Amino acid sequence: MSGHSKWHSIKHKKAAQDAKRGKMFTKIIKEISVSARMKGGDPDKNPRLRQAIDHAKSVNMPADNIDRAIKKGTGELEGINYEEITYEGYAPGGVAVFIETLTDNKNRTVSELRHIFSKHGGNIGESGCVSWMFDRKGYIVVAKSEVSEDHLMNLILEAGAEDMRDDGSNWEIITSPKDYDSVNKSLKENKIEMDTSSISYIPQNYVKLEGKKAQQCLNLIEELEDHDDVQNVWANFDIDEKEIEEYSQ
Repeated sequence: MSGHSKWHSIKHKKAAQDAKRGKMFTKIIKEISVSARMKGGDPDKNPRLRQAIDHAKSVNMPADNIDRAIKKGTGELEGINYEEITYEGYAPGGVAVFIETLTDNKNRTVSELRHIFSKHGGNIGESGCVSWMFDRKGYIVVAKSEVSEDHLMNLILEAGAEDMRDDGSNWEIITSPKDYDSVNKSLKENKIEMDTSSISYIPQNYVKLEGKKAQQCLNLIEELEDHDDVQNVWANFDIDEKEIEEYSQ
């Protein structure tokens, strides 16, 4: 998830477009392969792989694609060896940007990311320059139409969640990384559909943007997320609903 909670409304629309282009499949396959390589091909013993498989199923990836990606990760099939690298930088208005990538050519990746930042009025920074502004948390979004506030609150607190927030049309659930699986499992068992569910980096505070800087930031995040090597982007910006509507048109 990128930016403030409002950004997920844009990401959902974009996710459907990415799936049609096959871009999302490519990124998920990378994540499955790397997860299997790091901790083995059994999702019951590998939470990261289990999460990647759940993501693949949520966008209707064929089971054969998932199986091949796992086997490439475990070495049963020949595959590309991807390296995990994080990058940090600043968007217009002093917005902090934290990026996770999977790449087979880090020189190419950093060069292209630097160009994207520069193109949209930002700049890539040194390792550690903004990561301290984010907390690693489980992050789950549930539409209000799915469940009542009281019922959801009782379920997630019993499962170990830290907090639940109201973003307008959705409930945002925050967990520690260690309790993420139990909260996720509880929601599934109670047949509560999740719009978003992942281990994320949650900003400790937000920078309010409007006008040109808001549009520049949105365009920067959009192009970063479109990059083939980028798996996730997080940024600590907040924008008005009007800015989102103009951007989405």
